[in-house]
Amino acid sequence: MAKYKENSRESDPQSELIAEDIRKCIEVLQKGGLILYPTDTVWGIGCDATNADAVAKVYALKRRDDSKSLIVLFDSVQRVGGYVDRLPDVAYDMMELSDKPMTLILDGAKNMATNLIAEDGSVGVRVSSERFSQGLCQRLKKPLVSTSANISGEPTATIFAEISEAIVNGVDYVVRYRQDDTSKHKPSSIVKLSRNGLVKIIRE
Repeated sequence: MAKYKENSRESDPQSELIAEDIRKCIEVLQKGGLILYPTDTVWGIGCDATNADAVAKVYALKRRDDSKSLIVLFDSVQRVGGYVDRLPDVAYDMMELSDKPMTLILDGAKNMATNLIAEDGSVGVRVSSERFSQGLCQRLKKPLVSTSANISGEPTATIFAEISEAIVNGVDYVVRYRQDDTSKHKPSSIVKLSRNGLVKIIRE
């Protein structure tokens, strides 16, 4: 449902665009398709993180070795708890208090596509606070694959205009919201958090 500006009956075009984009994304994701969408970092290729066939399509589109794990996006820390054996207490603080996007590599991944999980049983997860990607995860009620929108080995696209035609043409739906955003965004920091409490910074 579209939101409305305070003290006005005029509809908010941005909210209407987001609602329509999310509706179309959900249709594609539920059928095992791929989407191209804005996140809290760079634009991402996404799919239902519980659908192994859809995940395989992401690897194929990126021409990426499936031994290299993909990041999984969530709308809340609480939902993350359903996809790892045990969520360390410190993980809640790290995800909720970080002042920039942070991906945590956590042990004991479960309830998601096996081709998303690393050989050691870990998975990279991030909780998004960005308007569109958070809303999409909320509607999907499942985690969402989020991997940079580029062919493996090529530079990461920092804005929509930098995304190659191969990627744009290789997905089933391209989100319209934020296509004209020229703000330069960076990938998230990555921190590995082991069961024994060991913290290792992979990317700042």
